[in-house]
Amino acid sequence: MRFSSLTQRIAGDGAAAWEIHYRALAMLEEGRDVLLLSVGDPDFDTPAPIVQAAVASLEAGNTHYADVRGKRSLREAIARRHQQRSGQAVTADQVTVLAGAQCALFCVAQCVLEPGDEVIVAEPMYVTYEAVFGACGAKVVPVPVRPEHGFRVQPEDVAARITPRTRALALNSPHNPSGASLPRSTWEALAELCIAHDLWLISDEVYSELLFEGEHISPASLPGMAERTATLNSLSKSHAMTGWRVGWVVGSPALSGHLENLALCMLYGSPDFIQDAAVAALERPLPELDGMREAYRQRRDLVCERLAHCSGLRALKPDGGMFVMVDIRETGLSAQAFADRLLDQHGVSVLAGEAFGPSAAGHIRLGLVLGAEPLGEACRRIALCASELMEAQRNA
Repeated sequence: MRFSSLTQRIAGDGAAAWEIHYRALAMLEEGRDVLLLSVGDPDFDTPAPIVQAAVASLEAGNTHYADVRGKRSLREAIARRHQQRSGQAVTADQVTVLAGAQCALFCVAQCVLEPGDEVIVAEPMYVTYEAVFGACGAKVVPVPVRPEHGFRVQPEDVAARITPRTRALALNSPHNPSGASLPRSTWEALAELCIAHDLWLISDEVYSELLFEGEHISPASLPGMAERTATLNSLSKSHAMTGWRVGWVVGSPALSGHLENLALCMLYGSPDFIQDAAVAALERPLPELDGMREAYRQRRDLVCERLAHCSGLRALKPDGGMFVMVDIRETGLSAQAFADRLLDQHGVSVLAGEAFGPSAAGHIRLGLVLGAEPLGEACRRIALCASELMEAQRNA
């Protein structure tokens, strides 16, 4: 049977990047000793008040169709939190609730991009970006963000890639995979480019509440940017709610209306009881959130300290997020070969930097998703793997 060309546009390197993770899961099921650092799934439980709110909503019978755009109480809570953190004045009518930030990205792309449009994306990029933009026929134009620049995008590099076909700029800060965040001066320069060339800005801010150093800037709050910015966020990382699939878009009322139409024919709304839990997540005092953020910061510091003087390795300290990039180029292996060896011989699962783009070649990404003791053991094994390779080079 014949399939549509869409199936080719959503396949490729991004989908293949997870193969090592699936292989590690299979090894775990076999009872093998594997430390899983290849996926950004928090190891913390969802805070109990959120779970209790979902249970109470279920027991109250809230299992029917909900508002397609998202129930008003949740959209109001999102608007309040967004305004509090960004300074951008927004209302519930500018919020669309969707099934996670991944779904939010897909929906925004469908609503603002046409086949043949170009979207400039910082590279290395999250592994699904290319497929998401390819699904609507748009072309990804990568703008390399180099390790020597701390994996931060340079506005002059963006400007050099703008053409008459450029329709949007897509960035996330803190950045996945590197954890780098963009300062206000960079966002202001990028905003000038968006306004001058009439571009959409797709701002992925899912790690904004896991920022350890610096100030998070939401670019929609800058002059002239509210109408042309789609801000994506979710509860997945900040509240340890990856499996709940709660995300949203903050945009103009016009964009929100189009997103609602797309949600109508694709989702028909998120489950009511999950939305009630999300309201609790946003409105109740949850000291667990500060605890999780501090734990990630301590884990980041632990990894950087443990790998600081290891032969063949250089950890790049991130500003935020839940990952650390490690430069393994001195070992002589590609990142994929190193990751395969690390899993097969030392039982640690990480993602190769090449999965995120050529600018991350020679780097691995490890997730801060284990406690201090197992994470320290993972660092020991990573250092051992690198040491073996460096010793082999000396003996060659």
